[in-house]
Amino acid sequence: MNVRRLIPTAALAGAVALAGAALTACSGASAAGTDKDGKLGVTASFYPLQFLAEQIGGDHVKVSTLTKPGVEPHDLEITPKQTAQLADSDVVLYLKGLQPAVDKAVAQSGVKNTVDAATLTKLETHSASGHEDHDHAVEGEPEGAHHDHGESGEDPHVWLDPVKYAEIAKGFGASLEKTDPGHAANYRKNTDALLAKLAALDTEFKDGLKNPASRTFITTHSAFGYLAERYGLDQEGISGVDPESEPSPARMKELQAVAKKDNVTTVFFETLASDKTAKSLARDTGLTTDVLDPLEGITAASQGADYFEVMRSNLKNLQKALGSK
Repeated sequence: MNVRRLIPTAALAGAVALAGAALTACSGASAAGTDKDGKLGVTASFYPLQFLAEQIGGDHVKVSTLTKPGVEPHDLEITPKQTAQLADSDVVLYLKGLQPAVDKAVAQSGVKNTVDAATLTKLETHSASGHEDHDHAVEGEPEGAHHDHGESGEDPHVWLDPVKYAEIAKGFGASLEKTDPGHAANYRKNTDALLAKLAALDTEFKDGLKNPASRTFITTHSAFGYLAERYGLDQEGISGVDPESEPSPARMKELQAVAKKDNVTTVFFETLASDKTAKSLARDTGLTTDVLDPLEGITAASQGADYFEVMRSNLKNLQKALGSK
């Protein structure tokens, strides 16, 4: 498979405590948010965190996002107005290392109530190629860790693993409880409901990908390393973690060999990035194309209206492409 773990594991509880402390450190973080309707104002950096905040916050938060539908998150540029929006937020939820412009804007805004989702789970390094040795995850092992970002090229696409996404949900829920204790019971109830849905989704993926005819899938954007590790698959990315990087001729030739060797049937592309390279490879190898959505945003072209619908579409497309024994 395709993972090399480079960061030591730490307990999730410690990460949650750190996030909670960061949120409660500011005297302005109280049960009544700055929004005129009394709701806690949460700014999320992009769709997966927006969805998580909405699901957990429910009626007690007003969630806005920095990355509008149809915008590729990696390419986001922050306007002065958005920086001011950050400064006026009660809570900012972002994922450090995914969007450099957001990281810079958060630092410049001076906002004190921030939750970095990357501190609530463990980031790993994934290569474009899935065929390399790696350390296997230990079942039930806690995966929270606080670490420096970007030093080893960590993959930020943690939300595509329902288990890691659940760790972030648990940490953010605990943070909201500390920030707004008057509604703590509601946040806890909403968090538990979301965790149950994510556990069910994890089971669907485990059962649906239990016995594939092939374990290798080719995709334009190497965003699915966590998903591949979780469910015993090999990701072969045309480009790296950055969807805009161009593959070398040698890489394209290597992928043609991989497709033949591993009986690959499909080259996956996504909705927010160009499909030109995927379709070119498919033509050269006689393969079909289909969508594997990294869920960085929801648009009219998405195969579903929310996180769960798109993830289930991804599962269905993987099952079709990989086949079964």
